[in-house]
Amino acid sequence: MESEQRRKRKRASAKPYSVSQMFSLRSLVLCLSFFVFLLFLSSDRSLTVSTASFRPVLSASTLSLLSSSASNSILDTLHHHRPLSSSSPSAPRVEDRVLFPDHVLLLVSGGVRRREDLECVYRALASNGSDRRAEAAVSVDVYSEHRSIVRCPLPPANFSAAELDLRRRGGGPADGGGEARSNRTAAVQAWDRVVYAAELDGDSAVVFVKGLNLRPHRRSDPAQFSCHFGRGSWDKDETFMLRTKAVSAAQEVIRCPLPKSIRSNPIKAQGVRVTIGLPSNFHTHGRSSVRVPMPSVARIYGSKGISEEVGRKKKTMKHELCACTMVWNQAASLREWIMYHAWLGIERWFIYDNNSDDAIEEVIEELDSQNYNVSRQSWPWIKTQEAGFSHCVLRAREECNWVGFFDVDEFFYFQFPSNPRRGLGIPGKDTLKAMVANFSSSSPIIAEIRTVCHSFGPSGLTSPPPRGVMVGYTCRLQRPERHKSIVRLDALDLTLLNEVHHFRLKEGFRYLNVPESIAAINHYKYQVWETFRTKFFRRVATYVADWREDQNKGSKDRAPGLGTEAIEPPNWRLQFCEVWDTGLRDFVLANFAHPATSTLLPWERSSSPSR
Repeated sequence: MESEQRRKRKRASAKPYSVSQMFSLRSLVLCLSFFVFLLFLSSDRSLTVSTASFRPVLSASTLSLLSSSASNSILDTLHHHRPLSSSSPSAPRVEDRVLFPDHVLLLVSGGVRRREDLECVYRALASNGSDRRAEAAVSVDVYSEHRSIVRCPLPPANFSAAELDLRRRGGGPADGGGEARSNRTAAVQAWDRVVYAAELDGDSAVVFVKGLNLRPHRRSDPAQFSCHFGRGSWDKDETFMLRTKAVSAAQEVIRCPLPKSIRSNPIKAQGVRVTIGLPSNFHTHGRSSVRVPMPSVARIYGSKGISEEVGRKKKTMKHELCACTMVWNQAASLREWIMYHAWLGIERWFIYDNNSDDAIEEVIEELDSQNYNVSRQSWPWIKTQEAGFSHCVLRAREECNWVGFFDVDEFFYFQFPSNPRRGLGIPGKDTLKAMVANFSSSSPIIAEIRTVCHSFGPSGLTSPPPRGVMVGYTCRLQRPERHKSIVRLDALDLTLLNEVHHFRLKEGFRYLNVPESIAAINHYKYQVWETFRTKFFRRVATYVADWREDQNKGSKDRAPGLGTEAIEPPNWRLQFCEVWDTGLRDFVLANFAHPATSTLLPWERSSSPSR
């Protein structure tokens, strides 16, 4: 009885926690979490904040970080994106907008299908947002594994591109399950000043920037730049961001080491935005210590899928010889170029598509289905060929030992008979690959093989040759113009600096000029006017004047005697003709003509030739 009374007294004295006690416990947990957060900051020297001294701000993102479990790191908050809609987590979301001279580019995350009928929705400048106008999207394309691009017309008069949205044509949802959402806090970025792309390269990030106006074809001082990693829009005050100093800079490419916290767990870099910090007085050639972030639409990705794909490729043998090119509306030339050079030994193809609208993706898909190992990278950034080639190096490095960088109107030609002292034998199948192997094995310091180009003219024709350029064009200028290169990827300079025609090499490596008696490149540069006049629309190289610009008229990059208007000069069909050269034509007819007809060439029919 007494023991029963004692137990009742103990139960009566065991009162539940009061509200104030529970609040104190939660406060203690939050304080401890915040202390751990500060320790993390101090452990990474590359972490900075947007103000001169560290003043923590309890914004929504910071509270979210503090209330997360102990297993969540800063990078979880850096790369985390809230679901776009509860019913459709892959609903498209307009993340960024870039204003080009002739269109607005939207970078979209989530599910946007190619060839989808979308409308671009503009908001009136002088309204509360209720006055809208819709225009059909120009095109929809895949940009990467994680993002798509939609090209929209320039906004109508009195309408803005700043809050440009998407919807399915006719007013329906953009993905069939939810309205496309947009990042309305991000301003539309002008193309002449923006960080537009970024790629992981080992323990560093390679960042592509428009608007630095660095000296072409030279290294620049990297000390004036820094890389900033974070989330959100750079026109807003960031709660925190990671920063590292640049280690190389050239033209439009800046390289920085990754922050230590990202290096230790690159998968957490998924979707982290990257920008470049400039001295506040950069454009007046000052050396201010204050770094001002540039506008950026670039993100880096380190997904598990990519890591597994890279690991798989490392386990397989690399291709000895690959090719990379940048094209605009050259689908009609692609089959001949790839089929011919595949026969010469090129095993892998990287096609950078600079805003084509001639169904080039269908040609590439067909070639790839026929075991021509071809991939297409949508590259929407205009006049960035040098940067695009640097980007291609990063993509090809895990798959290829050597890569040739040349255009789809350029074709290797081996003289017959070849020099027997070089060990190449009679020109034939895999001759190009054999040449690269022969020269590279002769000296371990050879890292670039340069071949001169001969420029061919219209050769008396007035319409495109139906059997291809190699058979159709047979008259050229006597003296060679420029050269193109095949480079060894592991010997390229850290900057990835190139001039389109060749790359800068690491110290200790050198290039080799192929004797013209062994090989040359037939450059079908001045084709019939119907084909040539398309060059007046735009050129892809950064530091080459467009045909319509009244400058550098005497440059080899222009047509001698041709003005700035797309008007056919008199006797165009007879120009640029000094030497009749039928060597490659005869070689092609001897080696590629179909045995049953003696005339049909592989690129003239839909099925692929035996290889």
